[in-house]
Amino acid sequence: MSRADRLALASWHAVILHRDHPSVDALKRQLELLHIRVSVVWPQVDGADADCDVVFFDADMGHDGQFPWPRGFAPMPMIALIGSEAPGRVEWALAQGSNAHLLKPIGSTGAYSALLIAAHAYQVTRSQADDIRALEDRLRQRPIVVRAVLKLLQQERLDEAGAWKRLRKIAMDWGMTIEETAEAICRDDRRTRSGA
Repeated sequence: MSRADRLALASWHAVILHRDHPSVDALKRQLELLHIRVSVVWPQVDGADADCDVVFFDADMGHDGQFPWPRGFAPMPMIALIGSEAPGRVEWALAQGSNAHLLKPIGSTGAYSALLIAAHAYQVTRSQADDIRALEDRLRQRPIVVRAVLKLLQQERLDEAGAWKRLRKIAMDWGMTIEETAEAICRDDRRTRSGA
């Protein structure tokens, strides 16, 4: 991670979703040393705290319904605070969308590396989800692209390769994606004859 990529933690707000506990005090001290504003809440994250930058949550006593977003779709990095390594508790923490974890009891270190790992994992996951959505959108638009190619085949008496080449040229001329161009061609073939 370069200096330019480092997190501006001094502007962050962290929520610790945990009942009173010495580990919470230790974690709060670590975060405050990083100049992070900290709110400790229990038994749930309310709307006022839902716009924070990171959530540390108790994996041992946590339960469904503690977050105002759907399970596994947190809008920020999530860090599980784990004291019990019981498989069910770890699975529950993962299902909430945990991007990193800290083992309890929490001492005087660990929060910074957990923040960096969680923020990185969250960004990677979010980027992958965006890529998947874009690919799914393109896949949904494939039938209209095929219809546009067929229309170009018929109207301009081209072979398949020629129709694809023509579609790409029209898209470049119009400054649109292939999918947007295909929609326009299927919607209004007069534009194809006059504009391209």
